[in-house]
Amino acid sequence: MEKPDRGPRSAEAQGILFGIAAFGMWGLFPLYWKSLSAVPAFQILAHRILWAFAFTLVLTFLLRRGRVLAEVFRSRNRLLSTAAAGLLISVNWGIYIWAVNASQILETSLGYYLNPLVSAALGALVLRERLDRGMVVSYVVAGLGIALQAFSYGRLPWIALSLAFTFALYGLVKKMASLDVLSGLTLETGVAFPFALAFLLLEERAGRGAFGNLGVLNTTLLALAGPVTAVPLLSYAAGVVRLPLSKMGLLQYISPTLQLLVGVLVYGERLDLTRAVTLGCVVAALVIFGATRGRRDASGG
Repeated sequence: MEKPDRGPRSAEAQGILFGIAAFGMWGLFPLYWKSLSAVPAFQILAHRILWAFAFTLVLTFLLRRGRVLAEVFRSRNRLLSTAAAGLLISVNWGIYIWAVNASQILETSLGYYLNPLVSAALGALVLRERLDRGMVVSYVVAGLGIALQAFSYGRLPWIALSLAFTFALYGLVKKMASLDVLSGLTLETGVAFPFALAFLLLEERAGRGAFGNLGVLNTTLLALAGPVTAVPLLSYAAGVVRLPLSKMGLLQYISPTLQLLVGVLVYGERLDLTRAVTLGCVVAALVIFGATRGRRDASGG
């Protein structure tokens, strides 16, 4: 008797492992950036851009993908889209790094829980994707949670909203640019590279530079920010080609959940009643959103 073909199952299993690895690494990022708390947030951001560009550029040429980069410069629209993506991801990284080191890890996790809802809303508004009843209910439930927190604290959770919107807009722009992960990250960090390098040189000249001046550990962690940034993205790319998007979408909640646990269990951030209710509303919205996607896909809608 012939053995059944395990090819598709094996590919899916690999995809799940790549997805878990990517979202697991992203979920543990607060541990990395928090360990650099002696370094100003903008310097961390600049080093992340600088070393990520250097790492991905070397990798691009080692894998002989230079032709893809050259093709982008022949298309004005793709070049503008890449520049916009570079700006958005730089802002997103900057807010995230600052928030982690300002002990706002719980609010960053809320931002990444919100991200799929914001992405779906942008798809409906910009790409004219269908906005169904399940999506509307999801937005109402999530909105109630955000409104409760704004009323209780006297302010909107701007960190969460900024992270959700910048990352969702980044995804939208990348969809328009149609670039693979490695080439996209190389060009996006390349756009910001001159500004990051100039800033770091000015900081060094003013005697505020951290690289080489705050001990071996900080210097090493700053230099490793390149591969630390690129490896999860490459792992995600390897997973997404092996898995249906619906399954990869479920795995993405590993990241904000781990961030939440790190904030509470490792750094002692307080999950008070208001934050818990807000988080509960957002998670409930995601459950409604996911359940209605499943029914809609099954019906061919």
